[in-house]
Amino acid sequence: MQNYDAKCQALKVRAHVYVSGRVQGVFFRVETRDIAIQHEVTGWVRNLPDGRVEALLEGEKQDVDEVIGFCKRGPSAAYVDTLDVTWQNYTGEFSEFRVAHRT
Repeated sequence: MQNYDAKCQALKVRAHVYVSGRVQGVFFRVETRDIAIQHEVTGWVRNLPDGRVEALLEGEKQDVDEVIGFCKRGPSAAYVDTLDVTWQNYTGEFSEFRVAHRT
């Protein structure tokens, strides 16, 4: 049973996240990056032209869940209206977490 529990705890996941509300100009990207690095999550976060923030997160499920939890509330000056998360297969393509530029 312990082997099964260890495998579940180490489950690697990928989450594609869109956050809307007052999420630009409030340090959302920088604070998301800091939380992701703290939890050893890799990927990126960026502002979108329509006012949303988009993030791609990879790491252990519990760590990605922590970053998503932060995205649900954002930094103190933010107001999150909606958070959309799409779960995808883990790829391991990132070596760090970074703030990306708009598309």
